[in-house]
Amino acid sequence: METIQEVLYYYSQNAGYVWEQFYRHFLMAAYGVILAAFIAIPVGILIARYHKLSIWVMSLANIIQTIPALAMLAVLMLVMGLGTNTVVFALFLYSLLPIIKNTYTGIQNVDHALLESGKAMGMTKLQVLRMVELPLALSVIMAGLRTALVITIGIATIGTFIGAGGLGDIILRGTNATDGTAIILAGAIPTALMAVIADVVMGWIERKLSPMKKRKGTVKLVEEPVV
Repeated sequence: METIQEVLYYYSQNAGYVWEQFYRHFLMAAYGVILAAFIAIPVGILIARYHKLSIWVMSLANIIQTIPALAMLAVLMLVMGLGTNTVVFALFLYSLLPIIKNTYTGIQNVDHALLESGKAMGMTKLQVLRMVELPLALSVIMAGLRTALVITIGIATIGTFIGAGGLGDIILRGTNATDGTAIILAGAIPTALMAVIADVVMGWIERKLSPMKKRKGTVKLVEEPVV
């Protein structure tokens, strides 16, 4: 109970600083995922078209994912220097695998009968992709973005070691203090809340974009006049 009071006292005394680091932390994670989406979604679509490439691309993305975050930051720091840009690029690399994998899976799982129907209607390959494949795969792609965002929120915490700021700064201050449990919790709690909120919000968007949900809604609208 005393620790909780100390955490609340820390927030009351440093509310502006905590909010600033919270905002900075979220932006680093969001930028990393957004940049990865611009690359990973087209790559996922490409390897869904050319299956021989999928093995190589997935293997490379898996290798990147297995590199420890501190080692990744240390290597990137030698090339890019200290600061936020290095952390964002590291988060970009860690976001590639879930987005590529989910995009590939989503495109692959589109019903071939629907693709053939689109082609029979005279659609070009680009039109089939834009009007059939992407809408049906969108919820799966969103699941990849959701996973990537939660992962990057956690990894962004260690960005403090290369001067990027974020909630990791508060946690690091707590580890350097003599009795810094409350300070550590003051940084860890907002990080956990951010990850939970991001997961819930992205999960809600994912469900809204689910083709099964849309199909049920359409069936309901069709059935209502009959009843």
